[in-house]
Amino acid sequence: MEPLRRPGAVQEPPDPDIGSSLESVRRPCRGQRTEQWPVLGAISVGGALGAVARYGASLVWPTAAGAFPWTTLVVNVLGCAVIGTFMVVITDLWTAPRLVRPFFGTGVLGGFTTFSTYVVDVQCLVERGRAGTALSYLALTALSALAAVWAAAALTRRLIERRTRCPR
Repeated sequence: MEPLRRPGAVQEPPDPDIGSSLESVRRPCRGQRTEQWPVLGAISVGGALGAVARYGASLVWPTAAGAFPWTTLVVNVLGCAVIGTFMVVITDLWTAPRLVRPFFGTGVLGGFTTFSTYVVDVQCLVERGRAGTALSYLALTALSALAAVWAAAALTRRLIERRTRCPR
């Protein structure tokens, strides 16, 4: 079944790093499968690096059982801010090589941020009878993460505009 499209709308590929049509994502041909291995490798290596960085943050700033999970909150908000900056830079300023976005955006930042731990933290807080704290954490993380992406992207765009307007 074909998705509904607005008249005159431009059809963009689902992920420009792996193909130009939705069909190539659903059932890749033999040649396309081998083209995806470098992308998967870049994501894997980046994800491992991001996860190690997140683990390092948890060692430097551990959270006691039942305490407010500040480390997870800070990691997720920081990761979202970096993705906001990164996406503006690679779309507005720099034509990134093919594997940069999957390596850094999906891999490193996907491994660094930890929204699964966020959900587990909420569950643990509720199980320990801290439903109010869990609800606050749930809302604070979601709102802060969205605000971080937006603010970082806006600030990066502003800095790029200033840089291109003012000759050195």
